[in-house]
Amino acid sequence: MNTVQDIFTEQTLQTLFPADRANAFFDALFGDAEEGAYDIRLVYKGHAANILTFGLELHERPGRCLACNLTYGLPEVFSRHPIINLKGLTAEIDALLGDKATCTDWKLGTTQTVSKKLHVIPLMISLA
Repeated sequence: MNTVQDIFTEQTLQTLFPADRANAFFDALFGDAEEGAYDIRLVYKGHAANILTFGLELHERPGRCLACNLTYGLPEVFSRHPIINLKGLTAEIDALLGDKATCTDWKLGTTQTVSKKLHVIPLMISLA
C-alpha cells in the first residue's frame, strides 16, 4: 500500500465500523434495535495537513424519520458512547497506519445535513 487512501477501502471501513454497531447502539439506547431511525456507516473523506477525515454517515431507515432534532446532538453522544467507541476506532486506525503515521487525537465536527435521508458527522483524526 502506497498511500493512506489505499488503506481505507470500503471493506476495511466496514470491518472498522460494522453495520451491526448501529443496532447495538439503539439496543443500548432504547432497549430495542428496531427503534433506531438510521444506520451508521464510516466513510473515508481524505487526508490533508496531518488530519485524516472520516464521516459517520447516518442513513435513514425505511419507514423512519431522520429528523434534524435527533441528529444535531449526536456528536456529543457519539464522543462518549462505549458502543460507538471512537477512542477504540482511532486506535484501530492507528494500527492500520503502521509506521506511516501515528494518531494523536480525534474530534467530531457538527452534524451536516446532506439530504433529508442522509446526515454526516465529521470525524477528524490528528496525525504525527
